Amino acid sequence: MKPTRLISVLLPLLAAISLGAQPTRYPYFSKQYQIPFPKSIPSGPDTVTVAVIGDVMMHARQLEYDHHPFLARISGALREADFAVANMEFPLGGKPYAGYPAFSTPDYYAWYAAEDCGIDVFLTANNHVLDRGPAGLQRTLDVYGRIRDSLGVRQTGAGRDARELEETYPLTLFLHGIRIALVNFTYGTNYGSSETWPAVNRMDREAVGAAIRRARGQGADFVVALPHWGTEYQLRHDATQQSWAKWLAGQGVDAIVGSHPHVVQDTTHIQGVPVIYSLGNAVSNMSLTNTRIGLMAILRFVHDPVDGQKRMLEPELRFLWCTLPGMLLPDSYATLFVKEWAGRRGDWLTPSDFENMMSSYRRVLDGTGIED
Repeated sequence: MKPTRLISVLLPLLAAISLGAQPTRYPYFSKQYQIPFPKSIPSGPDTVTVAVIGDVMMHARQLEYDHHPFLARISGALREADFAVANMEFPLGGKPYAGYPAFSTPDYYAWYAAEDCGIDVFLTANNHVLDRGPAGLQRTLDVYGRIRDSLGVRQTGAGRDARELEETYPLTLFLHGIRIALVNFTYGTNYGSSETWPAVNRMDREAVGAAIRRARGQGADFVVALPHWGTEYQLRHDATQQSWAKWLAGQGVDAIVGSHPHVVQDTTHIQGVPVIYSLGNAVSNMSLTNTRIGLMAILRFVHDPVDGQKRMLEPELRFLWCTLPGMLLPDSYATLFVKEWAGRRGDWLTPSDFENMMSSYRRVLDGTGIED
């Protein structure tokens, strides 16, 4: 595990310091908006990095394989980040274990993500977290509580009750004098109506707005919104996502990083706020078009030693590819960085999967407008 860092709910502190402004150099976002980012400042002792990956899934077929290789090839980058965040797209509901449509994932998978892969924050506000009902959520949070007590890993997005939910909403990361609040919420769950899941953060403007105001009022330097939203399998965001992104930007968040569609979606800036509509899958058994390509988003926050201001730098996007058993490894899944493996066709057991990776990569770039 990484050296111990403080991850806590917000404590009173001075109000956030405003951001500087200058257009970004990075071409992979839509040019529809000018980007008020400050000058680039190299990473150093006063920089905090937050790496975010999308849907970590455990489909039924994945249960048949050794899970240790699943994220091993990207775990170095996760560990390099000061904080690594993952959307845990399942409950730990106990036996019998199952995949889609009603997941119940073994406890060892969450321990693996934390201990072997360096994940520091589990996002739990998603549509599958209540697949095993309230009892399954209770059990999930009990397991996450043991992981927190043992490894210091926290979860945000769900709670055993409304009080616990508010205590972790938002969740604050603290390092090098910088406080970063995470606001994670979902459009819904697969269990009942919104009234029957009060212990999961909902896509409700009153509640989300209150969480953002709490973060700012209690001293967050930066607020990152992490919505679970959008239309599945669509490479472009929908009208609801756009409406919410504009609203979130107006509420003063500093970045928006979404999940749920199971594919990478387009990116843009709204009022200077970077919007990454969907990271896609990190690891899964999906094989539908575009579902094996994902993103890791790396956000950097700097306490500038020259002028004392706290700033967010340009986000970095790294494309991922999830190989299925028999493609790269004979007996397991493996998620890897596309660019690191783009010249290694000969390492594939099934070279046609290398071609699939490269054609999928180009198709997603074309479909989203992202330039990489």
